[in-house]
Amino acid sequence: MGRYARKKQHKGDKPLKEKYRLKRKTKDLDQIQKDMVSENANRLMNQDVDLDKPGGAQHYCLHCAKYFVSNEAIKKHFQGKPHKRRMKALETEAYTQEEAERAAGMGSYRAPKNLGKVCTQSVKEDMDVISDNGTACSNG
Repeated sequence: MGRYARKKQHKGDKPLKEKYRLKRKTKDLDQIQKDMVSENANRLMNQDVDLDKPGGAQHYCLHCAKYFVSNEAIKKHFQGKPHKRRMKALETEAYTQEEAERAAGMGSYRAPKNLGKVCTQSVKEDMDVISDNGTACSNG
């Protein structure tokens, strides 16, 4: 089979590739910076129990927009490289439409602002956990 025939074997892969590329799409930096505003952050950090999300939506990393199964998993995530990269990326101002227009020649260039150091969120140590019989008990 020649090169041309080999190329023709993968004709229908494009929609499949798009499906897997978009499967793990997370929030963009500008959306996360909007979530980091205090009222949005409080709403996201104190969510009601949702059994469709990992960990019942009780362990949420605000900076990476990810849910975790347990308190230990989120603590381990805070020490990892992807979280640290995301924290560093959040230190600069998010890319906006105005910046895109300036880059296209519709204004003068202005360097993105440095928003300062972003600190990792605190983790609730004493979590209420629903036991097998449906009552709330405190981890001790």
